[in-house]
Amino acid sequence: MTFSVDVTVRGYELDTQGHLNQAVYLQYAEHARWELLRAAGLPQEKLLADGVGPVALEVTVKYLRELRGGERVQVTCRFDYGTGKTFTLEQRILKEDGTVAAEITGVGGVLDLTARRLVPDPGGRLAALADNPDLLTG
Repeated sequence: MTFSVDVTVRGYELDTQGHLNQAVYLQYAEHARWELLRAAGLPQEKLLADGVGPVALEVTVKYLRELRGGERVQVTCRFDYGTGKTFTLEQRILKEDGTVAAEITGVGGVLDLTARRLVPDPGGRLAALADNPDLLTG
């Protein structure tokens, strides 16, 4: 299952060409990641109380179609865990007609906030803390 959130492009997010500023695509992706964690029962306060926090280690954006003010988009998010300390993130920003406006891929991890090191099993650590761990797997 792929998680998603709806966002409406706001006028102040536009650049001088009248389309969504390139940096805002990253903000939309970040918003979807935090909403996924929150929906799974992992708000920021709960993660901090456990001494961990998600970190982005690498992010790549492919801009495929422009977005304009007032457009409604769906931002998807899926975490894919392997066997190491990191996991991949797959995200898309979709227009209302299903056209892919952007693809965001990345590498993330879960940081132990005391040791300042990545935890060895990020998927397992998040699942153990989550109220709804099924949302955390793609």
